[in-house]
Amino acid sequence: MKATSKSNGKRTTGANSSVPILSKLLEVCRYVEKYPTVPHSLNEMSKRAALSQFHLHRLFKSFLQITPREYVEQVRTAALKKQLRSAASVTDAIYESGFESSSAVYGRLDAHLGMTPKRYRGGGAGVSISFAFGLTPLGKVLIGATDRGICYLQFGDSERELLEQLANEYPQAVITPSVAASGRHFADWMRALNSQLNGRPSKHPLPLDIQGTAFQKRVWEFLRSIPSGEVVSYAEVARAVDSPRAVRAAASACASNRIGVLIPCHRVIRGTGELGGYRWGLPRKRTLLATERRVSASLGGIRPARSKR
Repeated sequence: MKATSKSNGKRTTGANSSVPILSKLLEVCRYVEKYPTVPHSLNEMSKRAALSQFHLHRLFKSFLQITPREYVEQVRTAALKKQLRSAASVTDAIYESGFESSSAVYGRLDAHLGMTPKRYRGGGAGVSISFAFGLTPLGKVLIGATDRGICYLQFGDSERELLEQLANEYPQAVITPSVAASGRHFADWMRALNSQLNGRPSKHPLPLDIQGTAFQKRVWEFLRSIPSGEVVSYAEVARAVDSPRAVRAAASACASNRIGVLIPCHRVIRGTGELGGYRWGLPRKRTLLATERRVSASLGGIRPARSKR
């Protein structure tokens, strides 16, 4: 039964009465996006929305699954990515994006950008990446590799889209089609990838060139230890890398993963049991987990689910 409320002597459904509230939330979000450098305290944001701080905080968590503070940081990080391409220096870019100081946020930016701001500003300068396209049960895939191994594995709907994403991640890198794209080497890689997508990891892991911060690498290394068919929570990931309070940083490291499936961030879900986010879309995450569980169960390898806190 729907909740009802009275307004001007008329009864309205809960669904209708929520529209003005969502409009207020949207207004706050748009204001933050328009003025990322303005100090956005919870108090100021709640005054703009004409809501209590508690109510506004609850709206962000309910509809966006993040806190107001996290939303502000996401907006400023997006602004920082643009500034890093054009500002006179990294420090200028940080301040012009609304962050309070370089020393206070440098570590957090590592997790958001996937590398240090200085290295991100360089856009992968000095790196040579060869790429090739393939087809998988999850759609088109682009595999990018350096001379050390796979550094980029992304799923998408078109080859053009995938190549643009690679170029955006490494705008200063030398990116060329792989001469091995039609050869046995790449065919072996695709065979191993499709085997993993079908829930049967290859006995010979593909070579990876994992680039990230020290914290990100610890997270990604732990993800690679999670058995197929199992899942863990973001809190469990944080504890596993000896940073129990860094749950949000662990989630950010998962979101920053550039090597899909081979670094299995899809095996991390929320402590509530919800799937959470996934860089390549929740339908792909759902398919991956269902396939792995089905294969693991058929092999008699399914284990009791880990506790989620």
